Amino acid sequence: MAREFIHDTDRHRYMLRIDGALVSAADYVQNGDSVSFNHTFTDPKLRGKGYANEVVTFAIDDVEKNTAYRVVPMCWYVGQWFDEHPERASLLTR
Repeated sequence: MAREFIHDTDRHRYMLRIDGALVSAADYVQNGDSVSFNHTFTDPKLRGKGYANEVVTFAIDDVEKNTAYRVVPMCWYVGQWFDEHPERASLLTR
């Protein structure tokens, strides 16, 4: 099972593909010095397997490592992710 994490900057989307098929994605809008995550999607047939967590973790790691942006969790799932990862809360106010 080939797993591939992708940051598609043209589409403003982080994706998780497994064997070439889109499994989960996190969409965002860049506004000045912030990134607003406004939608998270997981294929309904594959929900409950942690894929959304994986793609959001990949996205947040990328923002932290490669930018100076702060994160605005407009999507309920991304907000919940930060509730479950309080050690990453500095990204919300950086």
